[in-house]
Amino acid sequence: MQADQLLSRPGLSADWWRGAVIYQVYPRSFADGNGDGIGDLPGLLGKLDYIADLGVDAIWISPFQRSPQEDYGYDVSDYCDVDPLFGTLEDFDRVLARAHQLGLKVLMDQVWSHSSNQHPWFLESRASRHNSRADWYVWADPAPDGTAPTNWLSVFGGPAWSWEPRRRQYYLHHFLSSQPAFNLHNPVVVEALLEAGRFWLDRGVDGFRLDAVDWMCHDPELRNNPSAHQPGQPIPAKPFGMQLHQHDLLHPHTLEVIRSIRGLQDEYPGTTTLAEVSSQDGAFDRLRRYTGEGMFDMAYTLRFMKGNLSHETVISTLRWMTEHQDSWPCWSFSNHDVERVASRWGPAGEPPGQPRPEFLRLLMALLLSLRGSICIYQGEELGLPEAELRQEDLRDPFGIAFWPDYKGRDGSRTPMPWRRHGAHLGFSETRPWLPLPEAHRTLAVDAQAGEAGSTLNAWRAFLQFRQNHPAMVQGTVEHVETPAPLVCFRRLLGDEALLCIFNLSMEPQELELSFEERLEPAWSHAAQLRDDGGRGQIRLGPCGVLICHTSRPAQG
Repeated sequence: MQADQLLSRPGLSADWWRGAVIYQVYPRSFADGNGDGIGDLPGLLGKLDYIADLGVDAIWISPFQRSPQEDYGYDVSDYCDVDPLFGTLEDFDRVLARAHQLGLKVLMDQVWSHSSNQHPWFLESRASRHNSRADWYVWADPAPDGTAPTNWLSVFGGPAWSWEPRRRQYYLHHFLSSQPAFNLHNPVVVEALLEAGRFWLDRGVDGFRLDAVDWMCHDPELRNNPSAHQPGQPIPAKPFGMQLHQHDLLHPHTLEVIRSIRGLQDEYPGTTTLAEVSSQDGAFDRLRRYTGEGMFDMAYTLRFMKGNLSHETVISTLRWMTEHQDSWPCWSFSNHDVERVASRWGPAGEPPGQPRPEFLRLLMALLLSLRGSICIYQGEELGLPEAELRQEDLRDPFGIAFWPDYKGRDGSRTPMPWRRHGAHLGFSETRPWLPLPEAHRTLAVDAQAGEAGSTLNAWRAFLQFRQNHPAMVQGTVEHVETPAPLVCFRRLLGDEALLCIFNLSMEPQELELSFEERLEPAWSHAAQLRDDGGRGQIRLGPCGVLICHTSRPAQG
């Protein structure tokens, strides 16, 4: 669908987010509009037609508020202004207006678990124990021997506490020491953050993606975390995993904070909220508790962003979806914090790291067929692999701290390749903040746009197919048992029923299904269907996909 056609697309309903496909923009790496080597809002404005042409429903813009950029925007020093690195408030207004003209909703990141240590609120809070913002952050006296109040660890390494001599107390930080944690047990702090949210909603933003929700509330009793490390086990590269995080995060008061955020959302009909559930343990349970009536609209987990793609992972997820139709998840295979899926996963029985076009089409079709809303990360539609960077090129403090055991997040954050033969692949006229890998040259947008069989055009076609079939967008899901490496489920809405079958391997597979009514192919890749008198003979080639119209449950 072309951008000029989208200009006249009718407005979406109040629950537009239900089944929406959301395109994540990491603005620093998307498009450079002023030639300084860093992506910005004017650059994004110039590429909105490209995003609309994909056929997505919304964009989610990673942080662009004022920030010292120590964690590249996830350390906010002013919640109600645009960092000059990215432009101005007027630039953002232009992005918002053009996106809405194109029929795109706009979500922005809100980092409300912590701020920058340069935020005026923290500067006042640290000045003394007796000021109007003294308890806006988490402060605690030292242990009797002068050490930190608890044994809690930072995700980025080392203790989660830093000493502040002005107060003679420690402050809590779950990530960098420059990212002090808010005391969200204090309702005044929550209201101050909600007021910052109103600032953007009043400008016309369509919703928020809430960062690090699991870290919003700590145990005010400051109890130590128990050990998760067993004697004899090897010491991991990142010590954060050596504890059971029972007290530093996941506190029940988080639910009260979520209800307050939902109250803000309800003041602005037609807006939405998307929560990040980043801690692995019990993620599905929290997804259910964080979403629904009076809570966030949707949430996503790291279910498909860690480890390998396995038949069991997909099947167990499908079973959960089938059993919990009342929850509304959001699914993603990639984002700015994890290795790109094209490099992280490989077909069943095959090593990852060597992206295959047929496998990338399988992943695309699987992701866009799951029940829920969908987030795709910039460049995923191009099949971009993870960039291999030299140590001296790293910018991510997480990667710098743990190199070479963990290479950080920069490999997924390299600039978007727009032109195969352009300077710096069309991202900027000057040297970008991160190098562009040579492997991305042949995958540039202009290299794929005119190629009928390209990964980019496969995404465009499947997104159009998805929009044309309501069952794929908002339908229920029913898992159909099949042997590994096959995955099968149905999407159902009203009179429409679609049977979706996927071969997760590079080996051809055959499947026989019995059914009472005929199957009619709706979309396929490397697949064949033969209707033989009530028996569906299905042959799936390597990473084959078959989606059929059917009105009866299939029997394996």
